[in-house]
Amino acid sequence: MNRSEKADLVSQLHGTFESTNIIVVTHYSGLSVGDMEELRTSMRAAGASFKVTKNRLTRLALEGTPYEQLGDMFTGPTAIAYSDDPVAPAKVAVDFAKKHDKLVVLGGAMGDVRLDVDAVKQLATLPSLDELRGKIIGMLNTPATRVAGVLQAPAGQIARVLSAHAAQGEAA
Repeated sequence: MNRSEKADLVSQLHGTFESTNIIVVTHYSGLSVGDMEELRTSMRAAGASFKVTKNRLTRLALEGTPYEQLGDMFTGPTAIAYSDDPVAPAKVAVDFAKKHDKLVVLGGAMGDVRLDVDAVKQLATLPSLDELRGKIIGMLNTPATRVAGVLQAPAGQIARVLSAHAAQGEAA
């Protein structure tokens, strides 16, 4: 990789760090190529990205971004997961680390708030943005179905009363 390619990579990473909502830093030593591809596919499906980074270039790219405090995590074979959804990369990384002990979550950050391993794991237990949207839509739809049920109930009761009254009239 020549100097201009490194400069391009640093500027690209810098732009990523300025525009993303969360970064999760991991060690991936010992993962096979198939495992890495499975992890990348899971990240893409969740709306996140997973990228193996060069530590020195990443530390340069972190300068001047809200994630600058993560520089000390970039030692050894590191990779980052990032997304606009603050839950997706943490959820995928933690779930994948449970299945593959070679992936180690080191920590991360949400903006200028640094997250340790436990905080990333707690974040992974939260519902994703899509799950929250689904719950909100469900909550909004529930009152409408209840109103329809209440409005239909009196008509059903009147019909039953009339039917019972008609049955009594025929019996008399």
